[in-house]
Amino acid sequence: MDVTEHIKPPRAVFLPFMMGHHFGVPFHTRLQREIILTALERIERAEESGDVFYFPKIWAQARKEGKEIESRLSANG
Repeated sequence: MDVTEHIKPPRAVFLPFMMGHHFGVPFHTRLQREIILTALERIERAEESGDVFYFPKIWAQARKEGKEIESRLSANG
């Protein structure tokens, strides 16, 4: 969040994820799609310059879901 506030983009979606995981975790296509659609929606709905939307999912939750997906994929071969 520090970087986002410092560069003052016209609009942004802040993801409380680990650095380098801008779209969540591998294989979690539902989450990745949600992130992309949220970002596109913010282009239309940002009401003022500097608008920052806080994505409502934390890294621990995303990682847990990602591990469950990986486990299912591994089980299905």
